[in-house]
Amino acid sequence: MFLESELTETENLIKYSNKLKTKVSLKGVGWHIDHLLKVLVSVSESLKKSNPETYKWEFNFLRTIIFTIQTIPIGKGKAPKSVVAVGEINEEDIYDQLKKAKQLLLEIDNISSNSYFKHPYFGLLNLRLSKQFLRIHTRHHLKIIRKIIT
Repeated sequence: MFLESELTETENLIKYSNKLKTKVSLKGVGWHIDHLLKVLVSVSESLKKSNPETYKWEFNFLRTIIFTIQTIPIGKGKAPKSVVAVGEINEEDIYDQLKKAKQLLLEIDNISSNSYFKHPYFGLLNLRLSKQFLRIHTRHHLKIIRKIIT
């Protein structure tokens, strides 16, 4: 499954949900897990709902840089409100999101390669670019979580 090892690691880190280290991030482990799962779900749902016939590739300089270096600089991006938790984050919700993310990631393997979602900084990303973004984004947050718990 796409991102299988990353999702296994995410699941293993849920037990640290209450951990916070402000020298690393103003947000705790639970926030980072919740956010990365919300992104996985949101992007997957957008890919499934998109009309592949309307996809049009466009050059995006920032996307080219980030996708080339395969990392997001820590503290440089701002998450859209749609993928940020409102209120308290609890482990039950995290497990529910994890289950949903796993199912959706299986489903997107069967959609058109021109299915897409619109990223606020990188523009339209087809299925291949969306998967690349999801890998980079998920690993970015896992890296932050590892720094928080060590």
